[in-house]
Amino acid sequence: MSASFPRLQARTRRFSLGVPRAFSITSDGERVLFLRTKGGTDPVTCLWEVDLASGEERLVVDPRTLDADEENLPPEERTRRERARESAGGVVVYSTDSATVRAVFALSGGLYVVEVASGEVRRLETPGAVVEPRLSPDGTKVAYVCERALRVADLATGVDEALAEPESGTVSYGLAEFIAAEELGRSRGHWWSPASDALLVARVDEEPVRRWFIADPANPERPPVEHRYPAAGTPNATVELFVVGLPGSRVPVPFEQEYLVEALWDLHGLAIVTASRDQRSLRLLKVDPATGASAPVREETDEAWVELGPGAPAHLSDGTLVWTAVAEGGNRLFVGERPVTPPTLQVREILDVDGDTVLFRASGGDPASIHLWTWAGGSISPLTTEPGVYSGIRSAGTTLITSQDMETEGVTVRVFSPGRPTVTIANLAERPGLDLRVSLFRAGERDLAAAVVFPSWHEPGSARLPVLMDPYGGPHAQRVLAARGAFLTSQWFAEQGFAVVVADGRGTPGRGPAFEREVRGDLAAPVLADQVDALQGVAAQFPDDLDLSRVGIRGWSFGGYLAALAVLRRPDVFHSAIAGAPVTEWRLYDTAYTERYLGDPNADPQAYDRSSLFGDADKLDRPLLLIHGLADDNVVAANTLRLSSALVAAGRPHNVLPLSGITHMTPQEVVAENLLLLQVDFLKKTLGVSS
Repeated sequence: MSASFPRLQARTRRFSLGVPRAFSITSDGERVLFLRTKGGTDPVTCLWEVDLASGEERLVVDPRTLDADEENLPPEERTRRERARESAGGVVVYSTDSATVRAVFALSGGLYVVEVASGEVRRLETPGAVVEPRLSPDGTKVAYVCERALRVADLATGVDEALAEPESGTVSYGLAEFIAAEELGRSRGHWWSPASDALLVARVDEEPVRRWFIADPANPERPPVEHRYPAAGTPNATVELFVVGLPGSRVPVPFEQEYLVEALWDLHGLAIVTASRDQRSLRLLKVDPATGASAPVREETDEAWVELGPGAPAHLSDGTLVWTAVAEGGNRLFVGERPVTPPTLQVREILDVDGDTVLFRASGGDPASIHLWTWAGGSISPLTTEPGVYSGIRSAGTTLITSQDMETEGVTVRVFSPGRPTVTIANLAERPGLDLRVSLFRAGERDLAAAVVFPSWHEPGSARLPVLMDPYGGPHAQRVLAARGAFLTSQWFAEQGFAVVVADGRGTPGRGPAFEREVRGDLAAPVLADQVDALQGVAAQFPDDLDLSRVGIRGWSFGGYLAALAVLRRPDVFHSAIAGAPVTEWRLYDTAYTERYLGDPNADPQAYDRSSLFGDADKLDRPLLLIHGLADDNVVAANTLRLSSALVAAGRPHNVLPLSGITHMTPQEVVAENLLLLQVDFLKKTLGVSS
């Protein structure tokens, strides 16, 4: 087990290969399209269809038959995949028309269209590599981006023309800028009109954004890669909007605020959502496509920050607005002007609006479970009640539900149609082969969501085990979930002789706006205090199983920051740390994320100083391993290198593991496998654990 799990996890892309995803229910509710590889170690994603009457699956597109070169991806597509954390290949994104008769996709820079019923695939001629193809609602045309220009191809006539071409090398049309894709949850930059006769198009100019250069020291003959990175306190890209008609007309859609958060063009009109630079104001605007003029529909304000829940805005069949906002201390669902969920039910996401039924995700008293709910006819109803993590979609009365829980391996996908037996879509993922010993509970003075993971061979009370804290710990993400898949790596570390503790502290979602906003102005002290609180709370519940004289901590990204922070500021509690891809100085991280929590570094430098690790370099007296991919364009390697320089200047020994050619994702199989083995070796040596 000890050697096979790291290899299997790496080969299966963390057991994601073979898992069905990216579902589309046809407009008649009769079929479901989805993506899945052919097996748990197969990295090539195919497009599939399942017939809900018979339950039979059919392979629609197999990229291997199209003779595409997956290594020859356009730079824009590589960037999109990095932002989306996409680790598989093949057909990883597709777009359909309203009737789900046709689908389009990009593969290795080529543009393909498939007739879903027959499976007939044809490649369209384009002037260059293609990214972001989107089929028009009527299925007759496809919009796509090629060499930063937005183009439209007519599928009947074959006519292909540029609707908007970049005026300079820093301009693009139809693509989401870095901040939108990385931090705002917006991955697209063009939207079709319902009539298929125009598009809303984002024009992005990166000229104001500072240029950073990411070099590859292992290959000095290669020039550094220029990367426009909007670090906190520096200019963002300039984003403008235009309604572009297919005859070539162009109507500007001006907006005042810094960020374009979302856009929606449906039968009830064109709407956009914008946010101010400090993210304390969020506006929903209704736009007249003919003139570009906009009118305010709704504005949310907050002294800390405002967030738009995923899936908003949306509309009922009569045009009534479906929205999420904070009210009376809760993240709530609004239908029209009225909140329709109680403040105690924390709404996470609007998944679908099917006629006058709203499907949404929410957490009640236990943030570890995320349930499915519907609103219809003026009331809400739960679709799931057993502990677990659920998601889904709904169309034409058909509901697809994905579920994960602590009892079942992997993801289960079921489709419920009126008058038909339930259809299960096969999950072909590999099984990890671990005997999970996970307990979920609340711990510490703050009643934090926590999990403790023991080795499968450990008898309660038989020995005190060295402890490994395994957090993420930062805003917007949870580690403690009622799903087996959340604890696979933690269980493997436990099998090496550790009691692994996972805890979600202040700033993490699921417990309400006040809990999330307690990190405002300080990303260090609250999150670190909560890890200590959780550790002590778990130890109080398992006094004969945890050895608090040997406590290590590991993490990646924010978790890496938290791990380094722990040994620097609380060496009395933490005795060894592994910090992977850590942000060590928040002035080196991006605008939208960092300024949401810490404000403008030019106006409030103290918040950044409080949260930086550089001032603590002379305090290190515990083992610290820093790991960083040198090609990381999200958390750049300068974070690790500058902290290392500060530690050297302070005379503090430490270890640095640079990963040449590796990004923030570390998708490479050999690297991913050996990183786990190297981490275990470091922890065992520094905590005195026998092999």
